[in-house]
Amino acid sequence: LSLRFLCSVLNTNNGVHQTSRLLVERGQSAQMNCKHDLGGTYFEMCWYQQLPEENLKQIVSTVPYSEPDFGDFSQDKFSATKSEAESGSFTVKNVEPGDSGVYFCAVSSHTVMLIFVKLHKNHRLSLALCLT
Repeated sequence: LSLRFLCSVLNTNNGVHQTSRLLVERGQSAQMNCKHDLGGTYFEMCWYQQLPEENLKQIVSTVPYSEPDFGDFSQDKFSATKSEAESGSFTVKNVEPGDSGVYFCAVSSHTVMLIFVKLHKNHRLSLALCLT
């Protein structure tokens, strides 16, 4: 019996492009890549996870040449890299069936991200704000 991790990705036509679908065997790592053509002022990249029947969760926030901010999430399970403003990657390590879900990235300028974080902490999430 082979168990697989399925990662679906939300794709929008907003200048942000990422891995569209992954199928990975249990125990392997699933790496997703994200690129944008919005310019260098959009240097902050966030990665989100939505598991079936659960609310959207921000896993990590990254900026070039800095350590990723995972908040309450474990770096034993997730990793992220970002060496330039226009691209980055996110990895789910040692995947299990419970990791299957929708994952996506969003980019923002620093000012917009500060507003987003404040809204996120109050549980009034607006994806449109983060994607502009």
